[in-house]
Formats: sequence, C-alpha cells, structure tokens
Amino acid sequence: MIEVQNIIKSFDGTEIIKGVSTVFDKGKTNLIIGQSGSGKTVFLKCLLSLFIADSGKILFEGKGLKKMSIKERSILRQEMGMVFQGSALFDSMNVEENIMFPMQMFTQKDDDEIRDRANLVIKRVNLINANSKYPDEISGGMKKRVAIARAIVMNPKYLFCDEPNSGLDPKTAILIDNLIQEITAEYNITTVINTHDMNSVMEIGEKIIFLKDGLKSWEGTKEEIFNTENEAVTNFVYSSDLFKKVREVYLKDESDEEQMGTTSA
Repeated sequence: MIEVQNIIKSFDGTEIIKGVSTVFDKGKTNLIIGQSGSGKTVFLKCLLSLFIADSGKILFEGKGLKKMSIKERSILRQEMGMVFQGSALFDSMNVEENIMFPMQMFTQKDDDEIRDRANLVIKRVNLINANSKYPDEISGGMKKRVAIARAIVMNPKYLFCDEPNSGLDPKTAILIDNLIQEITAEYNITTVINTHDMNSVMEIGEKIIFLKDGLKSWEGTKEEIFNTENEAVTNFVYSSDLFKKVREVYLKDESDEEQMGTTSA
C-alpha cells in the first residue's frame, strides 16, 4: 500500500502538485488520469522518489519516504518495477538479456538462477520462443510484454506504469491492460498507472484518481465514474465517443435492473 498525504511539489515558485492525498491499495490497479499539464507525470515521479515533494508525506507500507535512510531507499527502489512509456528496452540486448538485466545489476544471484527467473516471467507474459529476438525484431505489443516481464522479474511490491498503451492498437492495448491487471492480482502488487486511455479506465480502473491543475478533483472506481456529477471529470472522459456509448449502455442496464426490481417487488 502507498499512502499519499497532502503532498505539494513546486518548480521555480509554481505549484504543480497542490496538496494531493490518496491511498493506493495492494492487489488493485490504481489509475491516475487527467489532461496534459494536470500534474500526472510529476505526481508519478514523486511516488518514484525521482522528485522529492516540498511538503506532505508519501508512505510505503506505513514507512515515510523522507524518513528513510539511504540504504532503505535503495532497498525500496529494488522493490519497484517500472514500465516506461516507450518500453525503454536496450536495443543491443535480446529479450532474455533485457529481462535479466535488473537482476544482474541489483542481486548477487548466479547467471543460471537469473536466467531461470527470466524464463519464468517470459512464460508468464506469453513471450515463449522470443528469448533470442532483439527489440527491432518484435512488435510494439511484444515490446510492452518484455517491459512488463523486466518490471516484475525481481518480484516487486510496487509496479508503476507510464502510459503503458502508448502507440498500441486498441486490441493489443486491451491485452496489455488485462495482463497488468492479472499480474497485479496474482502477485498482490500495488500498481499505479499513469494514463489518458479511456479504454484502460473501462477495462481495469479499480481505483481512479483524476487530477486537474495539480489538484485531486475526483477519485472512485470505473463504475462510479459513469455516475459522477463532477463537471471536470465528465468533460474529460466523455470527450471519447466510445466512452459516451459505453456510459449510455451502462446507465440503460442500470435503469432496466431498477425497473425489474420495482416490478418484482
């Protein structure tokens, strides 16, 4: 679990994050959404301790980030997995080598043990027979799977994803969403996803934080977002024609269920 308590982050005297508080639970896909310039990326980097908040607290399993020693922060970073927007694979390494890299850097395990672990996660993300391929030999969806495998190879407690569906076709994006959600539940990871993809909201939004101008304007689930009266949220999410159609179907089904209940009574 990650708990955020009233964090503020400024650059050159301008507040970018303005007193945001929330809780990200284990075993759930927690989404951060909002327009460009809303503060999503800065907020995510504060969670990753790439930026240090000016004030407020970020607690990992109840332990404050600012109070951690250098050693404790080093251990925490090894407990974090990261899926970057562009996958960030090493072009000179094949799939297996890319996935082995974190363990080679941060553990004392021998190569055979590292390779066994790498092949276990390769199988988990359905990349069998791709071990010897290089990034320029595989599709965008496969690259994302490699990035996810690399992110979970060290059994992280926390998984952070920055626009994991960027550049993917809708069908592949759904597959990646579902894979992230499955892994989150299976490994009981605290997963935080920075996204603007409304399909992701509909597919895996177990908890959604909506940022607007550096403030937390709304939070809830993918079901609750259909019924919100928060104008900033509705203006953002219903800019997607697909989301409008899904909402219409959802509200119609909800209305039908209510009428059936009334009739039965």
